[in-house]
Amino acid sequence: DIILAMDTSESMMGLDFKIDGRRTPRLEVVKNVATEFVGRRSGDRIGVVVFGEEAYTLAPLTTDHGIVVDFISRIKSGMAGNKTAIGAGLGVAINRMKGLPGKSKIVILLTDGVNNSGRIPPLVAAQIASQLGVKVYTIGAGSKGQVPYRVETPLGPQQIYRQADLDEETL
Repeated sequence: DIILAMDTSESMMGLDFKIDGRRTPRLEVVKNVATEFVGRRSGDRIGVVVFGEEAYTLAPLTTDHGIVVDFISRIKSGMAGNKTAIGAGLGVAINRMKGLPGKSKIVILLTDGVNNSGRIPPLVAAQIASQLGVKVYTIGAGSKGQVPYRVETPLGPQQIYRQADLDEETL
């Protein structure tokens, strides 16, 4: 059983990746990686949890990988709030697996890696996962420093720079 816990917060719209020479939001890169990963799996039950300020199950565990890919393609920035509650994302993913039979239970956390919201600290959620036999793998998507973002203004879309951090130690 594998749950992809995907960060959909506003910061995931940072443009610090380039694909085919075009600046691409972190969220799009993460969605592409998740889609490729699902396509390479066979026989696994896979689900998706999205999180921002809140967290919820987007796709329950299933062997229908086509539907999982479809749900991933529909993920949008801000759909669970604009801030990042990593502990909440992990908590919902862990809860989806609690009590299920299976050889292994895995959460793959995909985030730009700075917790700035939520009531459950990420390390507390990780300790709970460990106690329940759920392995957590983290993938940090983004860079540190000044990162470009596209914003809408009365004059049309503009590019601004914001400070970004990637909390590799917590991840």
